[in-house]
Amino acid sequence: MIAIVDVCSGNLRSVEKALAAVGGAATVTRDAETVRKADKVVVPGQGAFGAFTRGLAERALEEPLREVIARGTPYLGICLGLQILFDSSEEQGPQRGLGLVAGTVRRFQPTDHAIKVPHMGWNQVRRAAADPLGDAIGDGAHVYFVHSYHVVPDDPRVTVMESDHGGGFCAAIRKDNVFAVQFHPEKSQRVGLALLASFVRA
Repeated sequence: MIAIVDVCSGNLRSVEKALAAVGGAATVTRDAETVRKADKVVVPGQGAFGAFTRGLAERALEEPLREVIARGTPYLGICLGLQILFDSSEEQGPQRGLGLVAGTVRRFQPTDHAIKVPHMGWNQVRRAAADPLGDAIGDGAHVYFVHSYHVVPDDPRVTVMESDHGGGFCAAIRKDNVFAVQFHPEKSQRVGLALLASFVRA
């Protein structure tokens, strides 16, 4: 069973439907024990970093997530599900993250005023390192982004996909059993479904 962690994110049902479309048996839950018992965990997220981390704390979901990641359960983070893995975020902050990946989350600061923030819409991603999930969508694929902040890992080796918005930024990371993306696979049509299918099969 795949647990989709409910932290009051607006894209929960679209993630559930996308996983079902590629054969994934998923359930949306805010129950800590369900998360602990899951075969795989997906953490989608839209909105503000601080509100999201407060939602995790209010639902007592921080420790279950730490436990399943430490145990080796496959984890897929989407948007804020990527950002909360890091030490801190500048958004509404600084705000503390889970501290499972060293680094911070920073706001886009393009020097070209024609570059709009938030970064919203389709953009190309390129492979920074080989990865079983990242490779499923191919180098140069177009995916859908909606964000004003991006992760900056201390160790660049965790970055497996990159994109560009007034400069290069990390679009996906891999750390052991953790794979997380800044873009939205559930909104990225065929390319996103290919990534989710690879996660379901892994």
